[in-house]
Amino acid sequence: MRACYVFQSEPDPNLWGFTDSSTGEKLPPESGPWTLVQQISSDERWTFDVGRAFVSAGILENGFLLWEPSNEAVPFHPVIESDRVEGTAVFNQLGRQIGTIKRLLIEKVSGRVLYVDVTFGGFLGIGVHHRTVPWAKLSYARDLEGYRTDITKEQVQGAPSFCIEGDDEVWPDRKRQQEMRDYWHDYPRGPI
Repeated sequence: MRACYVFQSEPDPNLWGFTDSSTGEKLPPESGPWTLVQQISSDERWTFDVGRAFVSAGILENGFLLWEPSNEAVPFHPVIESDRVEGTAVFNQLGRQIGTIKRLLIEKVSGRVLYVDVTFGGFLGIGVHHRTVPWAKLSYARDLEGYRTDITKEQVQGAPSFCIEGDDEVWPDRKRQQEMRDYWHDYPRGPI
């Protein structure tokens, strides 16, 4: 990241926006107006509680990252049952629901969750769309009782699906797996 510009939302002073634009035009206008607070060069000390790499990834992916610090203590629960994750809502950085987790996609050898099948659209199960999102792009948000991501609804809707639409039992070939990795710039971290 060359330079990062830090903005603060005027209507919600606890909401911060990070972008690579000094004018802040990439920040969502519905959360503004935005006030430029600081410019941070790549060699300056990072003083925010959100990681610099996380901010860089958000800026690279979306042109901005929104962050809202919290003083709330988070209890540590190292394990969660998969059926408690399945059916959980996925929200964007603005707290708007962009989908629901249908299932976890687990790498067989390592046992790591690599992707989630996110569903959206449809009514009573008809017309529902499945898209695959890297698990690493989600983080649990207690205030929303769901997962928050820095990806947009449009990115989710444009993502490839791990399964063929309408057939939950058909798994992809290597070409489809590669298309999914290319879309998310998510290259294998181990055997697939």
